[in-house]
This record gives sequence, C-alpha cells and structure tokens, in this order.
Amino acid sequence: MAKEVAIGKRLKISEAQQYIILSVLGASIFLGVAIALVMHFIKQISFNTDVIIAQDQSIASYSDLIETIGICEKPKGDVYTNEELNRCSPDSIELSKISGTLRANILTRLAANEALNSVPKGTADADCLNPSTNKNYTYAELNELYNQAATDGNNEELKSASQLIKSCSALRVIPDALPAYKNEEALLASLNQLFLVSGWEPESLSPSGTTSVSTLGTNLNNISVNLSVEASSATTMKVLDSIEHSIREFDIERATIEWGGNDNLVLRAQATAYYMDPSTITETVKTITGDKK
Repeated sequence: MAKEVAIGKRLKISEAQQYIILSVLGASIFLGVAIALVMHFIKQISFNTDVIIAQDQSIASYSDLIETIGICEKPKGDVYTNEELNRCSPDSIELSKISGTLRANILTRLAANEALNSVPKGTADADCLNPSTNKNYTYAELNELYNQAATDGNNEELKSASQLIKSCSALRVIPDALPAYKNEEALLASLNQLFLVSGWEPESLSPSGTTSVSTLGTNLNNISVNLSVEASSATTMKVLDSIEHSIREFDIERATIEWGGNDNLVLRAQATAYYMDPSTITETVKTITGDKK
C-alpha cells in the first residue's frame, strides 16, 4: 500500500514537472515571438519615419523652388497645399505679389535693361508694334499694359502682356546673344546680316564643321565658322567693326589678310560663336531601405 502511494506521488511530481517544463517552454516561445514582433514593429516605425521625413524634405524643396522662381504666389504656410498649386497660374500673377523672385527680377530689371534694350528691334514682328504709335513698344508701355491688366483682373490680358514683355522687351536679346541650342543656320544668318549692314554682300558662308566644348563653362559650347571677305580696306574694316560690336560673340581664332591690289583686302578667318545648353532642374532619387547597412 505504501509502495503504491509512493509511486502515485512520484507520478504526480513527474506530471507537475512536465507541466512546469511545458509552461516554461510556452512562455519562452511567447516571449521570443513577442520580442521578434517588437523588433519588427520598431523597424517598421523607423522605416516609415525615414520615408515621411524624406517626403517632407522633398515637398519642402519643391515648395522652395516654386517660391524662389516665382511660379506661384507665396504659400500661406511653410509649403504649398494642393489647393494653392491648383489655383496657381504663372502668367496671371501680378509681379508685385512675387517681388524678389527670379521671375519678377527677369521681367522687371532685365527686361528694362537700357543696354540690352538699345539693341535695335526688328520690324518683322507686328505683335511688337504699338497700335497707338505704330512703333515698337517701349518697356514703359509694356509695363503699363501689364499693370493695367493686373488692376483690371483680366487674366487673358495679363497673359498677353506677359508674353509681350518676353518677346518685345530687352529679354528678346538674350537668346540672340547666347542661344540655348546649336543652330548653324541662324548663326550664318546673323553673320550675313552683319556683312550686309557693313555694306558688303558675301558670296558664300559656311560652318567649319567643328564643334567643341568650351573651357569657359561646363555647358558652354562652340560653333566654328569660316568667313572670307574680299573688299576695299574701308569695307573690310567696317565688317570687322560690325563683328566686334555684334550682340552675339564672334571670337576670331585665326585670320590672314592679303593685299589684293586696287585698295582691296582679302580677309580669311575662322571665328567661334557660342551657344549654351538649356538649363534644367535635376531631380534626385533617394532610396530608403529598412536595412540601415
């Protein structure tokens, strides 16, 4: 009897030990799973935080760019909202509301630059003729048109006045002086006009066929052109003087001058003109991963 009681107690102790072992094992597994889940959630929270921070930085950068250029009016908050961007119309903004921006400075200071505006305007574009005077618009007249349209709140007239400022003021000289792309035909036409102004009509003009990148800047490029002048010494000097005073730069790299008799000079030269690659905004891609390594 005593032996059976002892065996029963031993079995109960063995079962209790099994329960304890199973309980400890279950608790260990639960704790391990809980720790793994906590680490996973911490990584997820950290990753999502990095994504939100990068997104906020991108939004802030785009907002700063839009505000600095003057595409839209200044935002009410730190960054532009979707509603503000949807209402934004660059050609219908009063310059007084974007003062200090790149666009405002270009449309006021640069467009009104007297030195640039002194370059003679062509008469081919009828849109630049003031119907009241039948002469080319002055910047003061263009600015008055813009301000009047802004005062009236007429968006269509404001867009039209903005376009007139871009195409009929001193701003028109910028692409003539330094074009944004390679255009050999326009270059030769400009050079031909200089010859005609000097009183000499060239027999032929041709590009030299060589193009290189200038050391003056990473996006400044060269166009070489061959020119030949055979005329009186006075006419030849006029040609050289016209090239020297041209709004577009012509650097004469090599030149030979020969006496042709009867007061004639024969000038052969290779000149270099320039054009600049269009300015672009470079977008960067930032990759965010959960692995900090």
